[in-house]
Amino acid sequence: MFEKLVEIMVNYVEVEPENITPESRIVEDLGFTSFDFMSMLGELEDEFDIEIDQQEAANIRTVQEAVDYLEKLTA
Repeated sequence: MFEKLVEIMVNYVEVEPENITPESRIVEDLGFTSFDFMSMLGELEDEFDIEIDQQEAANIRTVQEAVDYLEKLTA
């Protein structure tokens, strides 16, 4: 899940995949804007055939938190 998420994230921000770690903060470290983040959530919904709760997603701060959330939805 981490690798797939990184693969999708690099389409939205100019960060090399090897520079994204589980501890990376999505906004502060990777430079996501709220628009980038919401656009990525839409792609993740399509990719994994899930529905992401926007309010829960707003609490996601790090890549690992995103991975944990996606794993919970796809389990």
